[in-house]
Amino acid sequence: MSTDLLPAAPPRGTVRDGGGRATARRFLDLPEVRWAGAALAGFAVALPLQLLGAPAWAWGTLYALVYAAGGWEPGLAGLRALRERTLDVDLLMVLAALGAASIGQVMDGALLIVIFATSGALEAVATARTADSVRGLLDLAPATAVRRTGDGGEETVPAGRLRAGDTIVVRPGERIGGDGRVLAGTSEVDQATITGEPLPAAKGPGDEVFAGTLNGTGALTVRVGRDPADSVLARIVTMVEEASRTKAPTQLFIEKVERRYSLGMVAATVALLAVPMAFGAALEPTLLRAMTFMIVASPCAIVLATMPPLLSAIACAGRHGVLVKSAVVMERLAQVDTVAMDKTGTLTEGAPEVVDVRPLDGAGLGADELLRLAAGAEHPSEHPLARAITAAARARGLIVPDAAGFASAPGVGVTATVDGRAVAVGAPGRLLDGDRPAAAVRLEDAGRTAVLVAVDGVPAGVLGVADRPRAGARSAVAALDRLTGAPPVLLTGDGPRAAARTAAEVGVADVRAGLLPQDKVAAVRELEAGGRRVLLVGDGVNDAPALAAAHVGAAMGRAGSDLALETADVVVVRDELPAVPAVVALARRARRLVAQNLLIAGTFITVLVVWDLAWTLPLPLGVAGHEGSTVLVGLNGLRLLTDRAWRRAATA
Repeated sequence: MSTDLLPAAPPRGTVRDGGGRATARRFLDLPEVRWAGAALAGFAVALPLQLLGAPAWAWGTLYALVYAAGGWEPGLAGLRALRERTLDVDLLMVLAALGAASIGQVMDGALLIVIFATSGALEAVATARTADSVRGLLDLAPATAVRRTGDGGEETVPAGRLRAGDTIVVRPGERIGGDGRVLAGTSEVDQATITGEPLPAAKGPGDEVFAGTLNGTGALTVRVGRDPADSVLARIVTMVEEASRTKAPTQLFIEKVERRYSLGMVAATVALLAVPMAFGAALEPTLLRAMTFMIVASPCAIVLATMPPLLSAIACAGRHGVLVKSAVVMERLAQVDTVAMDKTGTLTEGAPEVVDVRPLDGAGLGADELLRLAAGAEHPSEHPLARAITAAARARGLIVPDAAGFASAPGVGVTATVDGRAVAVGAPGRLLDGDRPAAAVRLEDAGRTAVLVAVDGVPAGVLGVADRPRAGARSAVAALDRLTGAPPVLLTGDGPRAAARTAAEVGVADVRAGLLPQDKVAAVRELEAGGRRVLLVGDGVNDAPALAAAHVGAAMGRAGSDLALETADVVVVRDELPAVPAVVALARRARRLVAQNLLIAGTFITVLVVWDLAWTLPLPLGVAGHEGSTVLVGLNGLRLLTDRAWRRAATA
């Protein structure tokens, strides 16, 4: 019986059926969910009928349906396991339920069935969602590519048929079909899916490009450097699949305990029945003692000792904007002792903003006029930098003027006539043939993107563009440091200067910049090889392999890609970074409650079993003790459902 449970939330991913059509995976498509739902519905109707004194045939028939709906699949699986000489707790619980029914404890047995059927259904949902997330990544790669032929012509071929050495043509707005290097053309490529960079990267002859990234306004001729199976995108898929197949240590431990417990309980029950009868004991009292043992030794209280605190913590976190996808994840969150964080979209807001406006001496323009002219020239452009400049002008209350003669040169900048003046906005080194004003150099040294504004052919000023840290980023970093006892690590695909600037602003000392997805995975594995349990916080597709490889992966929900959200164990739905240390603190409190509950449940089971074995435990008292311990640990675990529990975690 697995403890990997997933809260009921609609799956985001899609799968492709045999006909190639994309269909949304629904929970009810899974047979485990349908059978568990039928068992739960039957129990919900039967129990009130029984308590209200309805005829036995009414609630008895419904309980029978509960046993059939919820018990046939684990029972059949258990019988198949027996053929492989393996006895699991699923079959044991079905036998315990039937044993309880045989001595009149029909409701106890039905409750066991419902608990285990529901757990199995949620485990099936978790498995399906993992598979969906991996398949969904493949949609990023284009289905076809335009390949140059030997006679200079072009042909459209499936992207999967490209080979190293092929030459492909990528037109504006198309996704690049394969990893390679640019032979001809200039453009800007949005490669956030691979590197996490917030701005499109200028590409020209000799520059490397990646499959699945989005070309901008220029045309590129690219020589493919790797076969499709070896592309960065394909390697991301492979790494996610491999990490998803790896079992958590907690899961392996539970499976080992299940096997031993099952064998011991069956052996003890058989001995309680067979040994006394071999010495002439009567059948009915012997069977009653054996079935009483089966009931009081049932691990219902053990199951509920673990799940209510974890599921209550999951519900509490969910109400405050954090989705924790399973109880196992909540357990693992409590073990985290190191946090690694992405930069763009995680520590920062993921969108460029103008943070500096610096007119140059002798230009004769003030800051507002400089920004107004730049915004007028950039207004027709769809580039993220253009949107940042026009937004900054409007934020200052400036009216953005109309532009005439607009022209855009990919990787260089834009030109336009604004208020009768020739305005050029773009990269300083490109606009000035390699020269850069001192103000631009100072901005770049500070980790900002410098944008030159030239008016009538004369450099007039420089704009500094940066990705601002999220609100609460610094306090969240400090809280994670306190909780784990280790300073967080910054892992980013951005350049060293931009990474160092953001790290200084939020209080991170360990910075690792310029990382591709496989480099982030290697960094995570290096930390874990040193005995650390790593929480990786990211947002993009480029973070997905590291999210899957880490002890726990957390994704920012609003900015995060679908794959990151599906691969991650935790989703911060509202993008509130301080929620990350809060959910870690909540998980640690849940772990303490689990320990309390296990002590309570173990004590009750031990006392009742010893009583039944050493003396004669009345069946009603055994049932009362068993159910009482179950209720007690359940109520103890529900303490984390309150808002007060989250407030305590947020201030930990």
